Amino acid sequence: MPLMEPLVLTDLWAMVAQPDQIDWQPFHPGVMIHRLYQDDSTGAAAALLRYAPGATVAPHIHSGFEHILVLAGSQQDQRGDYPVGTLVINPPETGHWVKSEAGCIVLAIWQRPVVFEGVGVAKLD
Repeated sequence: MPLMEPLVLTDLWAMVAQPDQIDWQPFHPGVMIHRLYQDDSTGAAAALLRYAPGATVAPHIHSGFEHILVLAGSQQDQRGDYPVGTLVINPPETGHWVKSEAGCIVLAIWQRPVVFEGVGVAKLD
């Protein structure tokens, strides 16, 4: 779904406070996604991700910048623990695995698709 008009989320915090009102779709085991936009020509995309407690995402490499804003709960990778309000910017050609012991909701913005080790480029759909 390419972004044809400006996307304005006037109260992101209210959305996160009522996560059952969001149209979540399966993404990875234990992780749901609510797509905000995706440009298939560039791979740029943004989405809300909802991690169930204990959910993990396998090791992957960033082909472009990845921005993660933790909106609820906390998220971890091999570099640390990221509570609510943390903004993590992963530069191109860096990699990590992700987990959330207690569950979380994050805003993820990808400049380009991620590449899962041994799998290839990740698709959001």
